[in-house]
Amino acid sequence: MNDPSTYWLTFTNVALGVLTLMGCGAVGIGIVQELAARRKKHASLAALDTEVSHLLSGYDGHAFHVPTLGVTMADGGEPVEQKEPKR
Repeated sequence: MNDPSTYWLTFTNVALGVLTLMGCGAVGIGIVQELAARRKKHASLAALDTEVSHLLSGYDGHAFHVPTLGVTMADGGEPVEQKEPKR
């Protein structure tokens, strides 16, 4: 350690080693946070799935029951005329 160039080389190596360990620690913390967020999202979606299944169990295909509405034309096309039966 008498040589000044060896001292600075050792100091630089130690500093780079500490920075590398800090970087690895930051990446590790990020991975743990990402896994925790995914687990939380999965749990909330599972709860949503049960809510949606309960909602769909009572759904009969008609959002509003209006018997006088008849068949609607969602595309805005022209109505098809019904043919009169032959006598």
